[in-house]
Amino acid sequence: MRIQIALRLSPQPACVSCQAFAPCDIEQRKQSFKTSVASNIGRTQQGASSLVLALFVVVILVTAIVGLMFGHKLGYQRGTHSMQNEAKQAIIDSKEASKELEDLRLSNKVATNQAATAKQELAISLANLHELRENQQALTVENRQLTQLNEVYAEALTEKGGMPLKVLGAKIEPLPENAFEYGFDIGMLSADGSAKRLRPTLTLLNDGELVEVPLDPANHMIEGIVRIRGRFMMPSGFKPLQVKLSLQAGNQQVEQLYDWKLGDRVDNMPLSLLDLPEVDKSPIEPKSATD
Repeated sequence: MRIQIALRLSPQPACVSCQAFAPCDIEQRKQSFKTSVASNIGRTQQGASSLVLALFVVVILVTAIVGLMFGHKLGYQRGTHSMQNEAKQAIIDSKEASKELEDLRLSNKVATNQAATAKQELAISLANLHELRENQQALTVENRQLTQLNEVYAEALTEKGGMPLKVLGAKIEPLPENAFEYGFDIGMLSADGSAKRLRPTLTLLNDGELVEVPLDPANHMIEGIVRIRGRFMMPSGFKPLQVKLSLQAGNQQVEQLYDWKLGDRVDNMPLSLLDLPEVDKSPIEPKSATD
């Protein structure tokens, strides 16, 4: 029992000693100072990290704001430029549309005037056509009347022995390119009232030569009046002095001689035969070919 009590009291003198207590307190203070310094350093590092993070966030925000402002400005400029271009294009389109509208108005006005003119021309044409029809009808009636009158005269002449073969009118006129145009109106009524075959012959004469002019057609059937028309080319170097027209129909013969006086050109003569109209078939006034 005594041994157990001694074992429990033996540690107490080491804890009561003052010399052993002092080093222990200094160690504790060093440890506390190290802990405090470490804590302050940790806090300082933590504050620096927070400041860097805050600065990083601020830089990001500033960069984002600057980017937004730059993008907004750039977008605004592009939008403004695009709107200005669209406005200019709209003005150009408006001007073009106005011009096209004005052109359409002018075209419509011209078309309206043309339609009005066409209506007037149509009305005039219809009036002229109606007048021509009336004139043609009047001429038809007049020709029938003249034909009837000629038949009456022909019957009367036939009863009195007919009308002898004769030249009613003659002409020879100069043309371009040494050409000439001839025309003869021949009249005849036989005593029996039948048509007779007429053979005309046209001859050019000078002192010692003669040239027969070919006539087309060469023969005619005559029962009243026959109009002989045509053109011929004067032989080179030949200068006629007279023109002789010979006619033969049935048992009758007629010969007519004309002096040649056609050396001069007529006024306003065309330059070429191609510019001439057709041969004139209107009646010839009763006169000689060259007088």
